[in-house]
Amino acid sequence: MQQFDEMYSQAAATTPGSPVRAHYKAYAEWLAGQTEQIMLARREEAEMIFRRVGITFAVYGDKDESGSGTERLIPFDLIPRIIPANEWQNMERGLVQRVTALNRFIHDVYHDQEMIKAGLIPEDQILRNAQFRPEMMGVAVPHQIYSHISGIDIVRAPNAQGEGEYYVLEDNLRVPSGVSYMLEDRKMMMRLFPELFNRHRVAPVAHYPDLLLETLRASSPASSAEPTVVVLTPGMYNSAYFEHAFLAQQMGVELVEGQDLFVKDQFVYMRTTRGPKRVDVIYRRVDDDFLDPKVFKPQSTLGCAGLMDAYRAGNVAICNAVGTGVADDKSIYPYVPQMIEFYLGEKPILKNVPTFMCRKSDDLAYTLANLKDLVVKEVHGAGGYGMLVGPASTQAEIEKFRAALLANPSGYIAQPTLSLSSCPTYVESGVAPRHIDLRPFVLSGRTVQMVPGGLTRVALKEGSLVVNSSQGGGTKDTWILQA
Repeated sequence: MQQFDEMYSQAAATTPGSPVRAHYKAYAEWLAGQTEQIMLARREEAEMIFRRVGITFAVYGDKDESGSGTERLIPFDLIPRIIPANEWQNMERGLVQRVTALNRFIHDVYHDQEMIKAGLIPEDQILRNAQFRPEMMGVAVPHQIYSHISGIDIVRAPNAQGEGEYYVLEDNLRVPSGVSYMLEDRKMMMRLFPELFNRHRVAPVAHYPDLLLETLRASSPASSAEPTVVVLTPGMYNSAYFEHAFLAQQMGVELVEGQDLFVKDQFVYMRTTRGPKRVDVIYRRVDDDFLDPKVFKPQSTLGCAGLMDAYRAGNVAICNAVGTGVADDKSIYPYVPQMIEFYLGEKPILKNVPTFMCRKSDDLAYTLANLKDLVVKEVHGAGGYGMLVGPASTQAEIEKFRAALLANPSGYIAQPTLSLSSCPTYVESGVAPRHIDLRPFVLSGRTVQMVPGGLTRVALKEGSLVVNSSQGGGTKDTWILQA
């Protein structure tokens, strides 16, 4: 399978003397001068600091001796992923375009449903979607923004000319995670290798919490110049709890759990030592189903009873909005290029990966006949779970997935197995190519904005295409070079 290497102009070449891409030249010269002892010492230092700070995540289903979920460090790679300014500028334009269209689509779903009426998307794919929330029909949200924080997964694969081309792999519009690792990876690189930042004009990312707070405040329904913003977490046992606490601390706002909030007269209040304080904006890291036991799951203790009443009355903003997940279902993803044309009257800047919708009989037949060559995903799957990577699967695994597909074809989509671009990575055997993706974080408030770059995830297992941390992946710092 043809490959594209981010650093070397010959695919997956890592031997000394291989041609280096222009934007990596200064870094490659520096790397050639580093001994194995220096790199090993830096990696050990990074692990020690990350462990001390508590930058871990929980792995569901992975229990320790006490029966609790185990906490793991996300492996951090010392070699950055570098993107030149011109490539980033085009990607940024494509991301703004895509997220703008997705927000228009979600508003349309809960109001006039023009795209359905135009026959461009089947009605049952919306109304029977597990993430469609009829409770949101007709609800006005500030500035008609639903996904205030979007994590768009981007991969690069060789095109017919052998050059790398960027594709959107999926849209994460509900509660996208990982931005804390982006910020901590940069801090770590600046600590370990300060001299590198003198050699390169790397665009900064440290202002992300400021942009996030600005975005959240812009969604406030209150007229106050200083709206009260809180981060709502499911609690310390959630896999992304470190990130919830980190972002609250960085923004200077309160981290709350459902029990810290209550609703009175359709307003939301936070319990404080000085008495109740009104809350204007909730940055929720809790799924819809658990937000309000009066409306969704009655047994949930993670949310706040009456929250939806306050929300529908326009007295509190919830970011991201309830019902946003209707647009990040993998069976909706194939329609995003049409959304861009329908709502914006523009051609998509970023391409989708070709996708087979198994709910369609022809697509299902093709998928069943080519399982060994395809990646098959559950439409609601996440974290690398519920998927089949055909070329890396046994015949038994393929047959098990075949049975699941036949039992519930509408629950799956299939895509060609892309040869994700690789980037030199510092592994046990030394420097070797490993596959990567990129998750930029797009903020939609009064304007659509983002910090340059995002979270680069890396598949540390040789040959693996699965970059998710829950599946053994790690992270890299992402450098956008300033022009």
